[in-house]
Amino acid sequence: MKTFYLPPEEWREPYTLEGQEAKHLVKVLRAREGDAIRLLDGRGREGMFRITATEKHRVHLTLEELVEHPEPVGSAVLALGWAKSVRRGWLLEKAVELEAGGIWLWQADRSQSSVPTDIKDSWEGQMIAGAKQSLNPWLPELRTIPDGVEGLVRLASAFDNIFILWEGQSPSALLSPAMLGGKGRTLFVVGPEGGFSDREVRVLTEGGFTPVSLGRRILRWETAALLCLGLDWWHRELVESSETEHEQSGGAA
Repeated sequence: MKTFYLPPEEWREPYTLEGQEAKHLVKVLRAREGDAIRLLDGRGREGMFRITATEKHRVHLTLEELVEHPEPVGSAVLALGWAKSVRRGWLLEKAVELEAGGIWLWQADRSQSSVPTDIKDSWEGQMIAGAKQSLNPWLPELRTIPDGVEGLVRLASAFDNIFILWEGQSPSALLSPAMLGGKGRTLFVVGPEGGFSDREVRVLTEGGFTPVSLGRRILRWETAALLCLGLDWWHRELVESSETEHEQSGGAA
């Protein structure tokens, strides 16, 4: 079943799919009246719809089934030092596939330019593409943080685990799923392509962030970011699998 995105503010009768999503459905996929499609709103809703009529840039729909997925209990937020990188879009898609709770783009001392104050439509479009591919009903929170590491420290109190990906002068602890605790929220801070400044490291570590390592290789920022999300994903899958086995066994010790 083909999957499309309908913004949450447009989930109301009469249901209508417009713009590029409708154009792709009609012109590329040749959808017709009576066809079934799936819609996601990025805020937990997943609907099965039947096409009742098509126009050039508009598709009329009837809701047949609605599933409201609960918001994930635990999630990882990835704070990326702002950089002019052609790989940003790829990472945004992968972050959705791995169920990131948020992507924060923060102004670093060594950023090549100033982080935009507004969220770009293209960034959201890349995340939506990842959601449709993976059927993830929840889009990550996307924000920019122009006040740098001070802004990250200010926001850190909402998290159970806070890490900075920094090797330092001596080897840091190797990040592992066991360090992530139960189902709490985790914040990973990754520097820009030029790395952290000494000032940023001092502010973050004094703010309670734990320096961790991802191994002996020097990783690009998007590789480090993806590995953090992968470890978090693995950890949550292990926790959920263990809880499911416990429930199936009747809760026996």
